[in-house]
Amino acid sequence: MLKHLLKRKLDVIGRNMLHTFTIPEGKTFINGKWVSAKSGKEFDVFNPANGEVIAKVPDCNTSDLDDAIHGASEAFKTWSNTTAKERSDALRRMFDILKKHTDSLAKLMTLEMGKSIKEATGEIGYGASFLEWFSEEARRINGEILQSPAKSKQLMIIRQPIGVAGIITPWNFPNAMITRKVGAALAAGCTCVIKPAEDTPLSALAIAQIAEEAKIPSGVINVVTCSRIHTKDIGKKLCEDSKVATISFTGSTAVGKLLLQDCAPYVKRVSLELGGNAPFIVFNSANVSAAADGAIASKFRNSGQADRHVKDAVNKGAELVTGGKVHSSGKCFYEPTLLKNVKTDMLICQEETFGPVAGVMKFKSEEEAIEIANTAKTGLAGYFYSQDISQIWRVAKALEVGMVGVNEGIISTAEAPFGGIKESGIGREGSHYGIDEYVNMKYICLGGLN
Repeated sequence: MLKHLLKRKLDVIGRNMLHTFTIPEGKTFINGKWVSAKSGKEFDVFNPANGEVIAKVPDCNTSDLDDAIHGASEAFKTWSNTTAKERSDALRRMFDILKKHTDSLAKLMTLEMGKSIKEATGEIGYGASFLEWFSEEARRINGEILQSPAKSKQLMIIRQPIGVAGIITPWNFPNAMITRKVGAALAAGCTCVIKPAEDTPLSALAIAQIAEEAKIPSGVINVVTCSRIHTKDIGKKLCEDSKVATISFTGSTAVGKLLLQDCAPYVKRVSLELGGNAPFIVFNSANVSAAADGAIASKFRNSGQADRHVKDAVNKGAELVTGGKVHSSGKCFYEPTLLKNVKTDMLICQEETFGPVAGVMKFKSEEEAIEIANTAKTGLAGYFYSQDISQIWRVAKALEVGMVGVNEGIISTAEAPFGGIKESGIGREGSHYGIDEYVNMKYICLGGLN
């Protein structure tokens, strides 16, 4: 129960809400135990809405990480040999417990991350869906029998868990970015060492508590919390340690490149879900009302609060239609902002915008719209609205992205593969393809059969 996590009372006043949390002061979850950092150091977790300190968590270093990796490595010896049914049941227990605590987890997320309670509740459901999905996929990690060219041989392929997974997650989806990775890893038979963003460690610790309540064996799930000071060393150690078989990271393209570089000397498996700059195209045949709803859903939900990009666009000739300044609710919130006369040389067209900001530009032809959309170095997702079936097929194929929303602004779901191309990353999460990041394919040739 989440209430057992609580040792210190924290009163949080939100919109028509008073909720009290108590969390284990200065504890993280390593090898099945709630422990302090060996150094005894802690760092503060802040409520981004008002800047207040809401908790203190361990500021772990590489020595603490060594313990987590060792625990995960030892646990892999037994977890990898459990049956698919056993792993399926374990993930299902985590799903059931997480769903039971939806309200508490959502309020905890709002407290440390700042998204609205409605968005947080939605994410808890979204995050839970990956535990449910991979609890089912665990029993469908199948091999293959191949047709042999010789009667004396039988050819077959099996898929085996890769080992310990180092999981590094961001602040913007502090629950779902963990469950999307952990669900696939555990289903495959892997164990995990999770390094959550320093902004949102409480949601990760809550998942550890859920794993403990679900009786996930010690060492299968570990959480190493640390401040920004130790983040680089923790990430580098995960890449360099021979006991860690794969790195799964969601975050910026710049950091993803560093992790890829650190893993290269060891030829370590890496899956990266990196930055994007999703085009949103409205063609003449589009249902404009539906397009407006889709634009709001895809461009303004779950926004971080920053105006780096707005100032750059205005300085380069864009016109501010609405918004463009800090919200009256406080310095941590930014007004929903609309810019027009945007050009491709502006940062808003080249970098991922963590803010409730949308830039608008006109185009004269389908070809020009595609050319503009494909100028970005990233290629995570793209959206467009059209009622022309021929155009729909042409544009969906032409967009240089990993995911396309056609007449739809919300496309993420556990059943579909999530990931991009170009500088938006490597690999896929969710769907049955998500398992592939955590298994090795082994070919077996059985000879002497005649």
